[in-house]
Formats: sequence, structure tokens, C-alpha cells
Amino acid sequence: MWKAAHRCPLQPGSLRGRIAFMLLLIAGLGANTPLASAQALNWEGQTGIFVTPLAYTVPSHDSNFGLPSVGYHYLDGGQVLGGFHQVSITEGALNRLEFGYTRDFQQAGSTAGLSGFWGQGFNVFHGKFNFLRENTTKGAWLPALSLGFVARTQVFNVTGAIQNQKTSNADFYAVATKTLTQIPKLPMVFNFGFKATNASLLGLAGNAPAYQGRLFGAAAFALKGPAKSTIMLGSEVLQQPRNIEGLPGAVIPTTITYALRIVPAGTFPHEHGWGEDRPKLNIDLGLTQAAGNIAPGVNLDARHQFAFGISYGF
Repeated sequence: MWKAAHRCPLQPGSLRGRIAFMLLLIAGLGANTPLASAQALNWEGQTGIFVTPLAYTVPSHDSNFGLPSVGYHYLDGGQVLGGFHQVSITEGALNRLEFGYTRDFQQAGSTAGLSGFWGQGFNVFHGKFNFLRENTTKGAWLPALSLGFVARTQVFNVTGAIQNQKTSNADFYAVATKTLTQIPKLPMVFNFGFKATNASLLGLAGNAPAYQGRLFGAAAFALKGPAKSTIMLGSEVLQQPRNIEGLPGAVIPTTITYALRIVPAGTFPHEHGWGEDRPKLNIDLGLTQAAGNIAPGVNLDARHQFAFGISYGF
């Protein structure tokens, strides 16, 4: 079976893990304003964690567009997977919508027989609609609720390399996010969602054999840091489709990430909303549990991968 798959080992696991590390999605903890004022973009350009979206959207006017947010993310995939660079721009509208574009650039790894299944970038388009804002009804316990999609095109990774043609895949999701500030000086954010996807590791490993329902979630808290900064710590879990199209026998584990986000001075969410501060800058550092042995004799050697991200809201 592996012969049939050629030199394409189940690298997806590792790839997916790395992406997860960015889970710093936390960066948007808002106090009186639901993380809505958060500019922090995730791996694919959404307001969210590293690989999962929040229910909040980038800031905009109730009757018009807002200013865009931009982001850059890097994931060191190791000698098999190589390096991954993501450049994003995201726009908000009507204080309920966000949409944007991300370009994935990839640096090939150096492992003969495996790294050749990565190295070509692809396009990512996304959109999100926030149909229920947080704390806008009598029930202060209600979270923000949103629906969204992600569409990827020109994907050549793994599945495309096996088929020798570029492919496409997509996600359709629902997500709920709640920010809690009841504990003095310790605001927390909880995120939970469900998505239907036919992408393997967000497209980094190509396609899954069919659409599958997957769960994702995250939890984070904020602390006061030096020089009036805010430090956010959190962890994220993202289920992945278990298999890869064209690679029978491949098993992709759930992505787990641990992350730290640094927000500049004057943004501690328990004291005032982020909207008062300029610039809206986030610096992310993360560690992800990626993939080791994904099949007999196939080791992606990517168990603890480093990632870096920076996003800026104008």
C-alpha cells in the first residue's frame, strides 16, 4: 500500500500539528465588547486561534466596512515537511461579517522520498457571519454564535502530488465563543465548534476521502505582563479527518497546541475594550504536538514544532 502511495508518507499529521500551535486565538479577549474588537488572525486569516476560528469578527462599522487586518504566520515543519509561510488580509463589514484571503507559501523539506509531496503553495478564501452577538440579550451567559466557510484552491500537497493535478477542498462550520470576566484580573475565553470538511490538515496534506464532521475547541486566560502588556496563555484541540485521499493506511491524530500571545500595552481585557488602543498588534509563539510515527516505518519526526505569528489591525 505504501508502495502504491509512492514516496508519499503520511506527513499530514505533522503538518496539521504545527498549524495548530498558533492557537493563540485568545488574543481577542474583550471585556465589554465581545472579542469583536480582536484583530488577531489565525493561520488561515480568520479572527481566531491558530487553526480554528472564533465566533467574533474583525472590527467594522454597523453600516459600513472597517479597516483591514493583516497577518503573517510561520511554521517550522522540520526536515520532512519543510517550512510554511502564510500571508493574510481580512476585512470586516456591518459589524457582523468578515471575509479575506490567505496565500500559503511553502519551502520544501530535505528528506528524500517524502519531502517531494510538499513545496507548492495554495490559495485560501474565507468568510464568517456573526448571527448572535455576545451579551446582547437578557441572558448574559449567551455566547457569540457564527457560521463560516473556508475554501482552498490550487492545492498540490500529497493528494495532488499523487494524482499529479491541483485539487480543492473546503470547510463549513458553526462556532460559539464566550469571554468571562467574573474572576478579577483573570479574564478567560472558551471556544467550541463543529465543521464539515474534506481537507486533510487544513489542506496542508491535501484532501480527505470525503466530507466528515469534526469538533474543535479551545480555552485561554489573560494575565498582566511587564510594561503594561497583556500575556495570554491557552490550548487548542482540533479533530482531523483520520485518513488522506490516495494514502490508505494513513492515520492523522488530533491536533493539540500550546500557545502564548503577547499584546502591547493598554489592552488588558478586564479593564477596557481593545477598541481604545492603537496599534492593535499581536505577537504569537507556540508549540504543537504534531506527528511522529503515522504508519509502520513512516516517521514524520515532528512532535514539538515551533511556530511564530504576527497580526496587525489598522
